[in-house]
Amino acid sequence: MAGASYAAAGVDIEAGDRAVELMKEWVKKATRPEVVGGLGGFAGLFDASALKRYERPLLASATDGVGTKVAIAQKMDVHDTIGHDLVGMVVDDLVVTGAEPLFMTDYICVGKVVPERVAAIVKGIAEGCVLAGCALVGGETAEHPGLLGPDDYDVAGAGTGVVEADQVLGADRIRAGDVVVAMGSSGLHSNGYSLVRHVFFDRAGWALDREVAEFGRTLGQELLEPTKIYSLDCLALIRAAEVHGFSHITGGGLANNLARVVPDSLHASVDRSTWTPGAVFDVVGELGQVARPELEKTLNMGVGMIAVIPEQSVDVTLAVLADRGVDAWVAGSVSERGDRTEAVTLTGDYAG
Repeated sequence: MAGASYAAAGVDIEAGDRAVELMKEWVKKATRPEVVGGLGGFAGLFDASALKRYERPLLASATDGVGTKVAIAQKMDVHDTIGHDLVGMVVDDLVVTGAEPLFMTDYICVGKVVPERVAAIVKGIAEGCVLAGCALVGGETAEHPGLLGPDDYDVAGAGTGVVEADQVLGADRIRAGDVVVAMGSSGLHSNGYSLVRHVFFDRAGWALDREVAEFGRTLGQELLEPTKIYSLDCLALIRAAEVHGFSHITGGGLANNLARVVPDSLHASVDRSTWTPGAVFDVVGELGQVARPELEKTLNMGVGMIAVIPEQSVDVTLAVLADRGVDAWVAGSVSERGDRTEAVTLTGDYAG
């Protein structure tokens, strides 16, 4: 009997090396002047002397994954968009504080290293970093045979940003009379896919290649639509107008995420009639007979980011976002809470 080896146990070091070579061209595109060195070191290096221009720089850190949306990518054998989702989930949590995203690292866990597949995932991450204005300074690809199937993988990422201490955004800046501006999502983004998959696959038995008239494309194409990345739009808005807070609408839905930046003494009211959710939200609700409260606490319902601004900033805010191609509208307002127990109320019915 031949002796045991790492390859016989299911780990292919050569395939991992090949994956690194394939991804290098994409990582080179996701850089900033502060990045020191290249891919292949034990750690990514970032020149912190760039922070000397800050009076009191605060580092912001966030980490996330993309949940069961990876199952859609795996079934469709399309792997170069899931990285956009990963970057969006991380950097848009950073920018909520007012922080500029500086760099990210990623972690890709696979059942079997297929170099082209891993490179495609990293390509998406690198492209997302370019859209976010941050660098991809490193990562890890781990092969876990026996724990994951050969075609299975998961991704996670961590990001770091910086914000001046006296410019941190959040609940302590928000005041009665502020206006809630919503920014449209590109679709489901990367939350609620356990519910979405249950509705489409388990209950309805739909196939990913099914043409769906309401979507104008296949089910799979709709479900793989990349998460919109708002970080550069939010930073442009901060430079142009007074902003009191942002809320990234992810798991938990609009009300729960907006509540995270509403002070205990205040209340935000959001009017559903100011927008029409995309078709995918209606189809999930109708096909799965999902009650509206369940939909709203699971999915973003067409809003991916919210800005809370003083009333005098409304015109500038809408103009800046329009110039950047972001669909945005006034969706509500902030008032004294009074005897209300909840921080956020959704009122009215969706338009259309």
